[in-house]
Amino acid sequence: MERPVHHFSELFEQLGLRSDAESIEHFIQRHSPLPKEMPLAEAPCWNEGQADFLREAVEDDADWAEVVDHLDASMHKRA
Repeated sequence: MERPVHHFSELFEQLGLRSDAESIEHFIQRHSPLPKEMPLAEAPCWNEGQADFLREAVEDDADWAEVVDHLDASMHKRA
């Protein structure tokens, strides 16, 4: 069975954040770049529930893992 493909905007909705392209870009610019050694889920911009979701998505290789990895790369990238 194939996994569903989740979009960046859906991840932001799942996290309870504004999910339009402009808001996503603003969020990433505001909270990036994260230190290289900092896991995405430990970034100070997340509340406990958001951090748990991000951590579990990767640890459990859940449907969300691919898009969470994309967010991780985006937030660690230097402008």
